[in-house]
Amino acid sequence: MSARPPLVALKDVRLQDGPRPLFEGVDMAIEPRSRAALVGRNGAGKSTLMKIVMGLVEPDAGDRSVQAGTRFAYVPQEPLITGETLLDYAASGAAERWTAEAWLSTFGLDANKPATNLSGGETRRAALAKAFAEEPDLLLLDEPTNHLDILAIELLESELLSARFSVLVVSHDRAFLNRVTDTCHWLEGRRVRTLDKGFDAFDDWAAKVMEEEAESLRRLTKKIEAETYTFYRSITAQRTRNEGRARALQAMRADRAERVRDLPKELNLGVDSGALSGKLVADVKGVSKRFGERTILKPFTTRILRGDRLAVVGPNGAGKTTLVKILLGELAPDTGTVRLGANLEPVYLDQSREGLKSDMTLWDALTPGGGDSILVRGRSMHVAAYAKDFLFQESQLKQPISTLSGGERNRLLLARALAKPANLLVLDEPTNDLDMDTLDKLEELLESYDGTLILVSHDRDFVDRLATSTIALNGRGDIVETPGGWTDFLRQNPAFLAPPQSSLQGGGRPRSGGGGQAQTPSPAKKPSKLSYKDARRLEELERLLADLPAEIAKQDALLADPDLYARDPKAFDHAMTAAAKARSDLESAEVEWLELEEKRENLAD
Repeated sequence: MSARPPLVALKDVRLQDGPRPLFEGVDMAIEPRSRAALVGRNGAGKSTLMKIVMGLVEPDAGDRSVQAGTRFAYVPQEPLITGETLLDYAASGAAERWTAEAWLSTFGLDANKPATNLSGGETRRAALAKAFAEEPDLLLLDEPTNHLDILAIELLESELLSARFSVLVVSHDRAFLNRVTDTCHWLEGRRVRTLDKGFDAFDDWAAKVMEEEAESLRRLTKKIEAETYTFYRSITAQRTRNEGRARALQAMRADRAERVRDLPKELNLGVDSGALSGKLVADVKGVSKRFGERTILKPFTTRILRGDRLAVVGPNGAGKTTLVKILLGELAPDTGTVRLGANLEPVYLDQSREGLKSDMTLWDALTPGGGDSILVRGRSMHVAAYAKDFLFQESQLKQPISTLSGGERNRLLLARALAKPANLLVLDEPTNDLDMDTLDKLEELLESYDGTLILVSHDRDFVDRLATSTIALNGRGDIVETPGGWTDFLRQNPAFLAPPQSSLQGGGRPRSGGGGQAQTPSPAKKPSKLSYKDARRLEELERLLADLPAEIAKQDALLADPDLYARDPKAFDHAMTAAAKARSDLESAEVEWLELEEKRENLAD
């Protein structure tokens, strides 16, 4: 880890959330050039802790120290896009307009596009472009992969790995965290534990920590039992009370109660696969679909059998939802046929969260027909008891859905969907906003589900763990099916999802009635010069290399005054800080300039 002081450090931070403490003694440091995951359950306070790191929320107690001149950028879970155009929005902070335009282009957005009526993916990419354009020292990302397709996620990973700033990220996407992080901060029990390794080492470490704490709690319980027995025997025999011993016993009981209260609540998921469907779920022959001039699906043939777990992957807008609706018989294809099997009882969890109105309460959402009970897989349950299975408090039942977090809204959708018997379960982006504990529970449930599963997801790890076959669409009408999950698909079809100008390199065989095989275009022409973004950055670096030595000389001249500290301590401190920052900026600029110059020369060869 860097020998330089941390960009931000929290010491013994405490914060009360209503009647209960949210943080008690949080210690945490963000090192220069680190890429850290902030991990914890939904409701643990991850988003609030990020805001404390940024200085947007003031803790009740504790210290927050920040390295002088540190610049922050923040992408919240639900970004608000403002301004007339995306360029207006991306340049509305600390970014130059040309830098903002370059980053919008990097993230595949038209800078002149109106900043209204954006899809979830466009909103997320615009927020990321704005944050990168601001060239922060510390970038904070709250669920950055939500609504991004796999190609956009991989682009984000690449940009983070090459970035020179520090990153603090909250995410449920294991594959993303495995690739980009080198540190883990675990928010659990109102405190933070830190692992100086990437997320791929987190599960084993966390399991060991939990085992040690469970053993510690077991020993404390045994000690309380033994002390209680001895204490009351002493009272009976001597008719006297040892007040010191009584206080010690009371303290141990309070400690145990606190530890038990902090134990993670268990999500109680269940699913009823309903009546047995026929062995054939869907027989799809030569289906195709066009919308106007655009081909969504070239002729495609497949067969879905009872018990299959089918993943559908591809870029946003490629036609995944269209394909699912054709498979379910909800949308007619232009050509071909779909024959559905007998006794199908489908349940569809839609990523758009249709049916959840912001002004309806959680109670209303769970009991659309009114009353105080809900039919859960064939038996009646009180709405409060069922809500508790999904970790909702009784006090939340009468709150409007607009007050729920993204993770809570997704748990509510799961609660509604899983209450119904279903031998065909269709889940469209079910992992958005869910914490990892909930994802693990959902994964365990789906692994044991004996019905048929159709899963639309950009979560590569989730697809790898569940899918028995994967259908991929590339947005140009091509479609390919591969046995196994995401990794199997990628190994057999390494360039299938690449943009049209890239060379596609065989692999999987499209199960198609004709026309489904992707055509191999000519290899892309190697670029001969720097990208617009890199060229402008090189110009900016040359300006900095010219200006920073003068700034260093200016501050050194001030510090050369032997009476400055006695005359004006604040001016002395300011000059010391400014000189150190200018030297650090100059060193970084020199390294980056050399890298870009080398890149430019290599392109020119």
